[in-house]
Amino acid sequence: MSALICTISKYLILIFMALFTIKCFLYFTAKTAVRRNRNVNLQVVDVFAIHFLCHLTMYLNTRENAVIWYYLIELLISILYVVIFRVVYPEASRLIINIVTFLMLVGYSMLTRLDRDMAVKQFILASIALFMTSFIPFIMGKLRTMKNWTVLYGIAGILLLLTVFIPGLGQNIYGARNWIYIGSISLQPMEFVKIIFVLFVASGLVKAKTMKEIIINAVISVAFMLVLAVEKDFGAITIFYITYITMLYLATSRPIFLIGGVGLAVVAVIIGYFIFKDTLFAHIIVRVQAWQDPWAYQDTGGYQLSESLFSIGTGGFTGVGLGNGRPYLIPIVTSDFIFSAICEELGAVFGLCLILVYISGFIAMANVAAKCRQPFYKYMTFGFAISFITQVLLNIGGVTRFIPSTGVTLPLISYGLSSIFSTLIMFSMVQYIYVLVSREGEQADEEERQLRADARTAAERFRAANRAARKDGGEWNDSAFGPVERS
Repeated sequence: MSALICTISKYLILIFMALFTIKCFLYFTAKTAVRRNRNVNLQVVDVFAIHFLCHLTMYLNTRENAVIWYYLIELLISILYVVIFRVVYPEASRLIINIVTFLMLVGYSMLTRLDRDMAVKQFILASIALFMTSFIPFIMGKLRTMKNWTVLYGIAGILLLLTVFIPGLGQNIYGARNWIYIGSISLQPMEFVKIIFVLFVASGLVKAKTMKEIIINAVISVAFMLVLAVEKDFGAITIFYITYITMLYLATSRPIFLIGGVGLAVVAVIIGYFIFKDTLFAHIIVRVQAWQDPWAYQDTGGYQLSESLFSIGTGGFTGVGLGNGRPYLIPIVTSDFIFSAICEELGAVFGLCLILVYISGFIAMANVAAKCRQPFYKYMTFGFAISFITQVLLNIGGVTRFIPSTGVTLPLISYGLSSIFSTLIMFSMVQYIYVLVSREGEQADEEERQLRADARTAAERFRAANRAARKDGGEWNDSAFGPVERS
């Protein structure tokens, strides 16, 4: 009986996942607010149905009461987040709230399946992060001068990146020195610096009026990336570089910056390969070799990629069922390669829908940026959108052998306090911009209504004056603004 319920649950998860994904895109095509609200209301049902079915399957497979407690506590915190955020910020984007809730619940479910200790730790820290970042829209509403802090962003960002070089604080992990340890808590400064970097670039581009000022902004941006190069964190460099080039193109609308940026990236990679291939690029060369032919290096550098591909292939379209796979064969499956575990146990269909959900989150942020009238907030929101989707594509591209592995996490799903916290900060800041855009739209609508009312009033006065002139035996002359006697 349990096996039958698990099998039915597996297919129901796929159905609800497909429904949730479809509603993400129907939200953008809905012509009325009523339809949009109906879609996001139904999405909530899909989210909690998937969460329930995942934990039901895990409980039937393990018969551990702890799974029930995990489910109830996660459900409670998620409902509180959705309800409280909507009450405190009634104008916030409900689609973004749903996407954040969905991704975090998927992450909790997968971590509960893969590593209970990590799941508990992730849930506690993520709940704290949810609470803390919920204040960000309110705080940003009080900070009206954020666009003027260019120097502060630049100094703070570079200094925070340099903390990994402090003896006893920074640590080398998987060939890159990009972690710091504070007691039992590990953090990646890069995750927070990418937010500061977007703010720096946005504020700098708002102030830049000449080519000289653009070049100064570019030089300091390169300084961020040089520090990351010394750390050997080339996944972060990719995110920073793509984010900067696209923000620069948005601010200037000059294709030369976009084309030149791609050309410079190619030249930098070629030069870096030949000069630093035995130092800075040593572990990158291993990843490139594994990407080119993971089977030839299956016992060494290509082991995790080959196991990732085996895992995805084993799952097929519908997956082997939550708890029935062997994702533990993949090293660091809870962070960098969690997408492989998702595809193995929940299916490639679930994985494809997950990619579409991420894309819908990107579109939602890009739409907010497109509608924003204030340049600083526009550039900032667009920068967050690009940073977010680039990280998603780097992670999924790496585990599917589309590109070499870069060691970045899957936002809101992979294990990692830094990644969870920084992503929640970005979404909360975007929520403030969404509220701002909504108010600007309401103000514009009010101004338009007032103009139409004034026009109707003027027309009524004109017609009244015309009728009065005719009654007195005259004829209204619009050009002379007065009655003209009949001849």
